[in-house]
Amino acid sequence: MFKFLKEVVGGSGTGLKDLPYNIGEAYPSAWGSWVHHRGTNKDDGSPVSIFSLTGSTAQDGHLAAGRNGVKRLRTVRHPNILSFLHSTEVETYDGGSPKVTIYIVTEPVMPLTDKIRELGLEGTQRDEYYAWGLHQVAKAVSFLNNDCKLVHGNVCMASVVVTQTLDWKLHAFDVLSEFDGNNETSSTSMLQYAWLVGAQYKPMELVKSDWAAIKKSPPWSIDSWGMGCLIYEIFSGTRLGKTEELRNTGSIPKSLLPDYQRLLSSMPSRRLNTSKLIENSEYFQNKLVDTIHFMEILSLKDSVEKDTFFRKLPNLAEQLPRPIVLKKLLPLLASALEFGSAAAPALTALLKMGSWLSAEEFRVKVLPTIVKLYASNDRSIRVALLQHIDQYGESLTAQIVDEQVYPHVATGFSDTSAFLRELTLKSMLTLAPKLSQRTISGSLLKYLSKLQVDEEPAIRTNTTILLGNIATYLNDGTRKRVLINAFTARALRDTFPPARAAGIMALCATSSYYDITEVATRILPNVVVLTIDPDSDVRAKAFQAVDQFLQIAKNYYQKTNVAEGAAAAGMGSSSVPENAGLLGWAMSSLTLKGKPSDHHAPVASATTSTRTQTTSSASSAVETPSTVPVRVSSSTDFAEQPAPPSPTSTDGWGELENGIDEEHEDDKDGWGDLEPLEESKPAPALANIQAAQRRPVTQPVAQTKLASNSRSKSTPKLNEDDELWGSIAAPAPKTSKPLNLKPNATDDDDPWAAIAAPAPTTKVKPLAAGRGRGAKPAALKLGAQRINRTSSSGM
Repeated sequence: MFKFLKEVVGGSGTGLKDLPYNIGEAYPSAWGSWVHHRGTNKDDGSPVSIFSLTGSTAQDGHLAAGRNGVKRLRTVRHPNILSFLHSTEVETYDGGSPKVTIYIVTEPVMPLTDKIRELGLEGTQRDEYYAWGLHQVAKAVSFLNNDCKLVHGNVCMASVVVTQTLDWKLHAFDVLSEFDGNNETSSTSMLQYAWLVGAQYKPMELVKSDWAAIKKSPPWSIDSWGMGCLIYEIFSGTRLGKTEELRNTGSIPKSLLPDYQRLLSSMPSRRLNTSKLIENSEYFQNKLVDTIHFMEILSLKDSVEKDTFFRKLPNLAEQLPRPIVLKKLLPLLASALEFGSAAAPALTALLKMGSWLSAEEFRVKVLPTIVKLYASNDRSIRVALLQHIDQYGESLTAQIVDEQVYPHVATGFSDTSAFLRELTLKSMLTLAPKLSQRTISGSLLKYLSKLQVDEEPAIRTNTTILLGNIATYLNDGTRKRVLINAFTARALRDTFPPARAAGIMALCATSSYYDITEVATRILPNVVVLTIDPDSDVRAKAFQAVDQFLQIAKNYYQKTNVAEGAAAAGMGSSSVPENAGLLGWAMSSLTLKGKPSDHHAPVASATTSTRTQTTSSASSAVETPSTVPVRVSSSTDFAEQPAPPSPTSTDGWGELENGIDEEHEDDKDGWGDLEPLEESKPAPALANIQAAQRRPVTQPVAQTKLASNSRSKSTPKLNEDDELWGSIAAPAPKTSKPLNLKPNATDDDDPWAAIAAPAPTTKVKPLAAGRGRGAKPAALKLGAQRINRTSSSGM
C-alpha cells in the first residue's frame, strides 16, 4: 500500500512538499486518463517526466489500474521500456470531498505525436527514423511476450514516448497482465483492466471477450495486433478511429506491407511474432538501423570491423537524419570513446558531428569526452587528438588546458616517435595562449629548448617558428632571456637552411621586443653573416632582416639627435667652459673620422706641444691665451734637442710603440728596403714650426685675433685629414663588455642561459695586410702610450 499524504503546497500546483521533484507544464496528450508533465529534480535541476492520475475515491477503477501500472513499471526493466525513478500517492480534499492522485516520476520523455511533429522529417530520412523507432518498440513487445510471458494489451501510438536521445520507449502498463495459457478452459478475464483499451485497438477475440480462445492463442497475438495499429498510426499520421481503417494500406511502405498484414491476421495463431518481425523484415534493414545497432554492440566487434566502420562513419553521418545523428549517434560515439571500446578513427567522426552543434552544446556534449581522452595511453588516440586540435582547441578554457590537457600533452615532447613530437609541438600554437606564465616558463620553454637541438631538422625549424609565434604570450623578462639566444645562438647557426631562415623570420617578427643595444650588438652582427649564406632563400631573408634592423637603428639615431639638439638649445652658450672648443673639436673628429687611432692624435698634440706634425700648429694656436709660458719653454727645449728620425711609415705612426723597437729593425716583411733618415737636421716642415715657436709673444690685444685666425686656418687642415682617412675602414670601437652579452641575472631554470650569442666570428680585414698601412689597429695603442710618456716628462 502507498502512503497517503495530505500536506500539499497550495496555489498553482507547484508540487508536493515531500516530492523531490518540481512539477511543470503538462503536455497536450497522454495515454488514457494520465496527465504527462514536464518536471525537474529539486537537487540538481535535471529534467524528468511526471505522470499523474487522479481518482474520485480510493476504490476508483482507474486508480486500481494505475497502481497496477506503477507496480509493473517498477519491476519490468528493459532498454526500450520507460525507466522508472519514483512514485507516490497523495490524498487531497476538493470542496470537502477527498481525491487521490498517483504520481510516477520517470526519465524525461515526450509523447511520440509531439516529437514527430517537432522533428518534421520527410522522405527517406523519415522512413529510416520510423524504422528505428518501430524496431525499438518491437524489441520491447517481444521482451514482454516471449521472455516475460506478459501481455501489454494496448500497444498504440499513445503508449509510446520518446527520450532525449530520440529513442522510442513503451509505457502505459495499466493493462499489463501475465499470460495465463495454462488454464485454457477458464473463462475468467486474463486482462483484468481490458476495459481501459479502446475498441478500435482490440482484436476481434478481445472484443468478444473470448478468453478461452485468447488463452489458446500465442502470447504475442494481442500485442502483435497492437503493433499493426501502431504502424498504421505512425505512417497515416492520425489516430486510429475504428478498426476498419486498418485496411487502408496506402501509407504503409511496400517493404513493410507484408509484415503489416501478417500482424493484423484475423486468426490469432497466424499473427507474426514481433521477434520474427525484427529478424526478417526487410524494412528494418537500412543505414540508420544498421549504424545504431553496430554502435550498441560495439564491444562485441573486433578491431578490423571497428576500424572499417569508423572510417566510413563521417561520410555516413551526412546521409542520416541530422537530429538522430546529434541526439543518438553522438552520445553513443562519445561513450564508446570514453570507455575505450571505440578506435581512434572514431574521433574524426565525433568532431565532425560535433561541428554541427552550437558552441554551448559542443562544450557540454563533446569537450568533456575530449578532455578525458587526453589521459588515454593509446598513442593512436593521442595522434588523432593532436591532428584535430584546431577543431576544438578554441573551445577549451584556460583552466582546463593548464590543469588537465597540457600535463598529458607534454609527454609527447619526449616521445620516441618523431611524428608525435612534431604534432605535440604544433599543438602548442593553439594551447600556449591558454597556459599560465608559470607553466610556460617552468615547463614549456624547457621542452622547446630540447627540441631546438632535436635530431629531426623539421622539428628544430618548427620549434623556432613556434617561439616566434608565442613570443607575445611571454613576459618581458622571459623574452629577454630566451628569444635572442634561441634565434641567434641556435637557429641562425643550424645546419638546416630552413631552420636558419626560420630564425631570421622569427627575429623580424619579434623585432619590437628588442632594444637598440641588442639590435646593434647581438642581432645585426649575427644576421649580417648570413648575407653570404650558401642558401639563396636564407640570403634573401638575411638582407631583408638587415634592412629592417638598420631602419630601427636609424630611427633611434634620429630620435637621439632630436633629443640632444633640444637639450643643447636649452643649456645656452654661456655654460660652455673655456676648453670646450678643443673638446668639441676632438668629439667632432671622433664622429667624423670614426677611427680609434685618430681619436687620440688631436688630444696628444694639444697637451705635448705639437709632438706630431699634422696637428701642432692648430694646437698651439688654440692654447695660446692660457699656455704661452709653457709653450715657449717646451718649444725651446724641443729646439735644443736633436730631432728624432722621421718615421718612414706612411700611416703617420711608424715606430712609436715604446720608442724605436729594435725588433722591427730586422723585420723584413716589406719594410727592410726603407732605410731611416740619419740627418740630424730637422725636416723643412719641422724647422718652420720651430721658427714660429721662437718668435716673441705678441701682445694680448692681438691674441683673440690670432686665435681666431689660427682656428680658421686649422679648419682646412681638418678637411684634409678627412680626405686622408675617409677611405680607410674603421674597426669597431672597443667596449668594456664582449658582444655576446649575457643576462645579468642567471637563472638555473633558464634553458637558454648558457647559449647567449657570442661575438661575431667575422672580423674586418686590414687593408693591404702586411704592407703599406696594414698596421692601423696598433695606432690606437701607440698613441695612448705616447701621450702618457710625454705628459710625465713635461711635468
